[in-house]
Amino acid sequence: MQPLLRSSLGKRLEMSGQISVDDAEVAKFSALAAEWWNPSGKFGVLHKFNPVRLAFIREQVTARFGRDPMAREPLVGLKLLDIGCGGGLLSEPMARLGALVTGADPSEKNIKTALVHAAEQGLAIDYRVAAAEDLAAEGMKFDIILNMEVIEHVRDPAAFMGVTAAMLKPGGVMITATLNRTFKSFALAIVGAEYVLGWLPKGTHQWEKFITPDELSGMLKSGGLVPREPVGVTYNPLSGEWRRARDTDVNYMALAERPH
Repeated sequence: MQPLLRSSLGKRLEMSGQISVDDAEVAKFSALAAEWWNPSGKFGVLHKFNPVRLAFIREQVTARFGRDPMAREPLVGLKLLDIGCGGGLLSEPMARLGALVTGADPSEKNIKTALVHAAEQGLAIDYRVAAAEDLAAEGMKFDIILNMEVIEHVRDPAAFMGVTAAMLKPGGVMITATLNRTFKSFALAIVGAEYVLGWLPKGTHQWEKFITPDELSGMLKSGGLVPREPVGVTYNPLSGEWRRARDTDVNYMALAERPH
């Protein structure tokens, strides 16, 4: 399927009253589009974070769908949405695991980067310049939805989660990753990561837009989903690695299911 390119997306969303897309956030990440696949570039921290995300996704999804986690392509036949996919750092590994992947992002520059890289890798991924509302309006439904590091960048988190959750099939799973709104996250994710260590460009995140686990749980329940206990992700400065942990004060991931 050819990607859906909509350069007038922002204007159309304003006209229709759909409000998940924050134009300033789209512009911010569009300016960095060429950096997505550079492990030493502006998204280097995501490259280091990716193994933890991928392991969690594979473990949780295979368990929920009764698949062999050690199989080469355990997700064969499952429809997966990577909402806010950026340059495709998660879409590509999911396609390699056999999933039928749709990657959506409101930034045309991000999608162009994703398309070029996927073509170089010989991967068939349905990349679209689109917001969640666009896909929902088409009646699209998915077995798996990856909602990773996106909710803290949208204009209306509750509305966005509602639209996204509505696209999940009965028995399907959504995995969300985001940042907790705590003093610790301000110190580490804002001051430390952006201003001291320079892991991310200054202004990448706005602390007041971070989402607490309780807030996220409420949004998921409002969308008809059953949330599970969140899992924390912490950084070990000695090993330079990200690891799963009980500490959800900064980064965390949460799984939710839609009952059959």
